[in-house]
Amino acid sequence: MNVEDLVAIDVHTHAEVSSHGHSSLDDDLHDASSAYFKVEGERKPTLQETARYYRERRMAAVIFTVDAESATGTAPVPNEEVAEAAAANADVLIPFASIDPFRGKAGVRQARRLVEEYGVKGFKFHPSIQGFFPNDRAVAYALYEVIEETGAIALFHTGQTGIGAGVPGGGGIRLKYSNPLHVDDVAADFPHLKIILAHPSFPWQDEALAVATHKPGVHIDLSGWSPKYFPPQLVQYANTLLKDKVLFGSDFPVLTPDRWLADFGKLTIKDEVRPKILKENAARLLGLTTP
Repeated sequence: MNVEDLVAIDVHTHAEVSSHGHSSLDDDLHDASSAYFKVEGERKPTLQETARYYRERRMAAVIFTVDAESATGTAPVPNEEVAEAAAANADVLIPFASIDPFRGKAGVRQARRLVEEYGVKGFKFHPSIQGFFPNDRAVAYALYEVIEETGAIALFHTGQTGIGAGVPGGGGIRLKYSNPLHVDDVAADFPHLKIILAHPSFPWQDEALAVATHKPGVHIDLSGWSPKYFPPQLVQYANTLLKDKVLFGSDFPVLTPDRWLADFGKLTIKDEVRPKILKENAARLLGLTTP
């Protein structure tokens, strides 16, 4: 991957369909989230289509599935398939994985194998969909140990979620699990673990900013929201105290980088901070450039 030639690095994109047409969300949750995000057109690009999409834009993309099979009964897009597609498109795709923390020891073994044999760079957790508190030692800490040991990144969904929005009972998805303060415990207990708090963390934006300013290993990605809706304190911190720890993410395919970047261009961000958010911070965190 030639980082210098890239316009941006999108640290938050989803592999929503496998090569066999299998989706990691059931139809009800998928359709409800499309309505929530007002998605127009095709919502399920293949991994190869995603690679072409980002190559055309001279961008790189971190890509992952979400494994919440214990809670939803739906199998994820295979992590191995995501990693193999990234290897075949290494100029634009960066593989992350997702492991249901309730897989226990088998999940821990899988995490190590994915890093060592498939080159996976990080792991996506969605506490609300997976149904766990990130600071639950019995459920998740063995996974974090492997992630920290291997130098991979732990990316946590935080705040409200569009998944289940509008479905009766929210599809059984509970928002409480995604308060970023639960991740503060993880950052304290694993001081060398690289962490990304995904999304503006509504209704816990101030909590996320507090964690990221207090814990050196914690970063924030800006995915899932159009920048025109960012809370003012998030913009303030991105321009100042967190200028080296805030990352561009879109949430593709539910929010495209085209729309995100168009709105970001209108945001009051300092000229010297823009390239940090769009590429430099991510490149450093992902080990694509020399610190």
